[in-house]
Amino acid sequence: MNHPAELAVHQYMSDAVNGKSTMSEEVIQQVGNDVMDALRKQFGGENKRGDFRLRMSNLGRPTCQLWFEKNKPEVASAKPNNFMMNMMLGDIVEAVFKGLLKSAGIKYEEPDTVSLDVDGTNISGTYDLVIDGAVDDVKSASAWSYDNKFESFETLSDGDPFGYVSQLVGYAKAAKKKIGGWWVVNKANGAFKYVSAQNADAEKEMHKIKATVKTVQDNKFERCFEPVEETFRGKPTGNKILGVSCNFCSYKYSCWENLKELPSVMSKAQFPKIVSYVQLGKEYTNEQVS
Repeated sequence: MNHPAELAVHQYMSDAVNGKSTMSEEVIQQVGNDVMDALRKQFGGENKRGDFRLRMSNLGRPTCQLWFEKNKPEVASAKPNNFMMNMMLGDIVEAVFKGLLKSAGIKYEEPDTVSLDVDGTNISGTYDLVIDGAVDDVKSASAWSYDNKFESFETLSDGDPFGYVSQLVGYAKAAKKKIGGWWVVNKANGAFKYVSAQNADAEKEMHKIKATVKTVQDNKFERCFEPVEETFRGKPTGNKILGVSCNFCSYKYSCWENLKELPSVMSKAQFPKIVSYVQLGKEYTNEQVS
């Protein structure tokens, strides 16, 4: 079922394309101010963080990653040159989308910083907006993520290495509001949709949050995931590779000291995809993997 606001924004966009609606100067000014704030955050030094602490934004991440962030942040892989631009694009998408909501006549509460006390640990963060008493997040996504990860709540919550579900539940709990969902914008073509989190199990997520807090407090390292079997044309190759949850982690090279990123050893393609190998079968020679 579509969110009523989703239908309203689609109607507004349809009218705008056909010259039947415009954006007011007030809303344009609001969007411009939000973009300037985003520029200050990304390029003005406001995004520099000090010592490690649990925040809403990292609350749902794997605890092994949090251990590295707390104890060995210096071993993180260098961020690519386009990292800040990518973050900036996400901020711009959020600013413009909120302008579209307002232009479509949707009333919402502006972002607010909230905090949650979990077993003596204060966890704070700023949610994006509240519509009809429910906390929502605005996300920009690649074409693949839009079609696959954000296909439904079930596909998003399956694994959820970025902790989006715990983050949203944490915001709602701290703000004493309902759990809403995610407004997702496809960065490739501008399509958007609403993914409801009405199926989220708040009690289960709070249990996970408390477990994360305890693990961080205990400060003991333990891998959260095991390598998975590589398959080729539906058959196991005898090789072990990183799972999806580990592939985008900045600490994977320190967590997996034998990690080798190589062109797929099974593929015959001219430009085979790069695979993160943790263990290679005995039949592969040093020449093949050097």
